[in-house]
Amino acid sequence: MVIDAAGTLQAQAAIPLPAPLRRGAEVEQDPQLWWRAVENTMRAVLAQIPSRQIRAIAVDGTSSTLLLTDDRGELLGPALMYNDARSQCAAAYIAEVAPPTTAAHGASSGLAKLLTLQTLAPSATRHALSPADWITGKLSGHYGVSDEHNCLKLGYDVLERRWPEWLDRLGVRRDWLPEVVPAGTPLGAVSAAVAREFNLAADTLLVAGTTDATAAFIATGACAPGEAVTSLGSTLVVKVLSEKPIFAPEYGVYSHCLGDLWLAGGGSNSGGAMLLHYFTPEQMAVMTPLLKPDQPTGLDYYPLPAPGERFPINDATLPPRVTPRPADDILFFQGLLEGIARIEQRGYQLLASLGAPYPTSILSVGGGAVNKAWTEIRKRLLNTTMTTPAQSEAAYGAALLALRGAQLPRTP
Repeated sequence: MVIDAAGTLQAQAAIPLPAPLRRGAEVEQDPQLWWRAVENTMRAVLAQIPSRQIRAIAVDGTSSTLLLTDDRGELLGPALMYNDARSQCAAAYIAEVAPPTTAAHGASSGLAKLLTLQTLAPSATRHALSPADWITGKLSGHYGVSDEHNCLKLGYDVLERRWPEWLDRLGVRRDWLPEVVPAGTPLGAVSAAVAREFNLAADTLLVAGTTDATAAFIATGACAPGEAVTSLGSTLVVKVLSEKPIFAPEYGVYSHCLGDLWLAGGGSNSGGAMLLHYFTPEQMAVMTPLLKPDQPTGLDYYPLPAPGERFPINDATLPPRVTPRPADDILFFQGLLEGIARIEQRGYQLLASLGAPYPTSILSVGGGAVNKAWTEIRKRLLNTTMTTPAQSEAAYGAALLALRGAQLPRTP
């Protein structure tokens, strides 16, 4: 997405990505797929506007996805995706050493993935990067810099703003860890090769990005304590603005620094990807008007695409609960939606019990936000004001970060 100085959308484009490869607890994807998508999306969006008018670029990407590269940013294997849960042994080791307040606990954390990758990493390894880090590096030609949000689950201490000493007890390769800056920090210009390839101005600025869920939150414009955003995408993510940070890794709860406030929340493995296990988008579109949100099904589901949950229950072995399945597909579909809504309700109740405010309002984003029947189900359970923001795409939030970065003084 491209915006002007007033935040008005000027152009947008999207390229779909194939689903990651899943083998039991292992979930991988070739990052070259991301870069080809970035190239195609950039060309598509820059065909709509004068490319030389672009002032700054920021990238968002999935949190806890991790990949290794050499010193030139060349890939040394597939990326372990955000929901890859193979690192059970590493997670147990982290649990013995790390403080309870870190967001790096759990088999799907970036740190657990790093410890797993370290065991067989090629000698040429130089960088451990998130998707946003790697794409930013591809655009700049420089690697090894990241933002605070993408590094949180890698073990970064956002309160002290440093990599903590306890990482040494785990044998973490500190020389692989990136330099960390706040999201929205100016990083420098795009590379000469990228400027030529996309016909960008040579001084087009790159700005430190963020995670996809945080970018979606920024896009909504939520800015006051108690304002919350639920992302109903492939997974379910809930976040609420709090005046103090909340860290409870035993529940998969963590906080990002966002200006003077804290963005507390967590991400469940439940969500749209699970629904696609049972129904196509076309089937769901047909069934949605036939749902009866004011008549609960009584089905007690905990819908997951596979065993394992991160939040509000942090259990890598938690089994899906989607039985009994009624003969009526519409009833089954509504039962699944109710199950996801109860996970959302449980998530906000958990955050409130830990010291965050219960939502004064919830802005809904993601593909599921347009489902009016689902909104009614959620409103009944959550008992708060629920609205849809004018903008909710993570790309819009990343563009806002780019805008803010462009307004800051540049450092050498």
